[in-house]
Amino acid sequence: MTEWNDSRARDALRRLFDVAVRSADPRAILKDHLPERPKGRVVVVGAGKSAAVMAAALENAWPEVPMTGLVVTRYDHAVPTRHVEVVEASHPVPDAAGEAAARRILEAVDGLTGDDLVLALISGGGSALMPLAAPGLTLADKQAVNRALLACGATINEMNVVRRHLSAIKGGRLAAAAYPARIVTLAISDVPGDDPAAIASGPTVPDPSSFEDARRIVARYGIDLPAPVRAHLDAAAEETPKPGDPRLARAEYHLIATPLMALRAAAKEAEAMGLAPLILGDALEGEAREAGTLLAGIARSVAAHGQPVARPAVLLSGGETTVTLGGAKGAGGRNGECLLGLAAALAGHPGVWALMGDTDGIDGSMDNAGAVAAPDTLARSRASGQDPIAALHAHRSHDVFLALGDLVTTGPTLTNVNDFRAIIIA
Repeated sequence: MTEWNDSRARDALRRLFDVAVRSADPRAILKDHLPERPKGRVVVVGAGKSAAVMAAALENAWPEVPMTGLVVTRYDHAVPTRHVEVVEASHPVPDAAGEAAARRILEAVDGLTGDDLVLALISGGGSALMPLAAPGLTLADKQAVNRALLACGATINEMNVVRRHLSAIKGGRLAAAAYPARIVTLAISDVPGDDPAAIASGPTVPDPSSFEDARRIVARYGIDLPAPVRAHLDAAAEETPKPGDPRLARAEYHLIATPLMALRAAAKEAEAMGLAPLILGDALEGEAREAGTLLAGIARSVAAHGQPVARPAVLLSGGETTVTLGGAKGAGGRNGECLLGLAAALAGHPGVWALMGDTDGIDGSMDNAGAVAAPDTLARSRASGQDPIAALHAHRSHDVFLALGDLVTTGPTLTNVNDFRAIIIA
């Protein structure tokens, strides 16, 4: 049996990450999920980091079908399309370009008939990319709330409950605007649990949450809201469309890629490498560095006892942890922080390597997807003059892995099935 060394482990981790990302590439999978072609018009709308490449994949799958429409994606995520217009906007903090695109998306589905088909291409990031505020609120209000949500430690599902109740397009409002046309959503999930109401804040599905739920989340995290936003939540004047709303009777929803699908693809690749894969779950949440400590404990158990899987093995997981900044500036995303938390807890334990990264290619606000940790990560960091534990507590994991040359940089992958974590125990 070939020995596992540093070079082999690093190569294997990168292969697993790349396989997971490829399994969610719309260019390979979208064509298998298309509905029957309609008698009437085809109008394409969408939002998210994958929206443009999804539109291009649709055009390639239906080259002879006339279609019009508009999708909005993150800056630097556009790809060429022939019929569907692509607009770029800001993520994670929204901007005027996203606001204008959201307004045009609503206009595109207005006045359709029962013979028409709306194809909604939805993926992670869509919530921030369609920041059309509810009446009485402004883009500045939405921006302030978004910044507060990103910094407070709320889960993505909690953030989207609040966002849905401040929006003119989310929480089923886009589907309601398209009625009586048939609306078919093709979605790539980036949220734990794959809840359609949470993916891009659910613009085409009924919203099971309420204004009261949004107010409770704001209170739980002590979020300081602009006065108009607080007044809007308190007034609760117009609820989002709920299950059973007749305007959503012709809305269909199909998940074409999910975190679990990506983990299963990686597990199959791991078996071919001679590693025993164990999927711990696709919806792990919690504070990032604490999740790293927990994962380190499982890795230690595998190394010492062969439980819950025998070596050589790889622990695979997905989901979305959070980083509560608490006023710190920070440098690095949740994957880097989780990984540094793992390395700190392992304290140089031999035979354990890990890669953690965001499948969209961007960890937090940095330009890397994630990073790799090895048994010598802490020792090498200290030898370079750093204090990796102090960096962890200051939320500056990016500094550590940048100095070591251990960042994983892919550029935008044009898909997003949330975070990917792989831990090899040799």
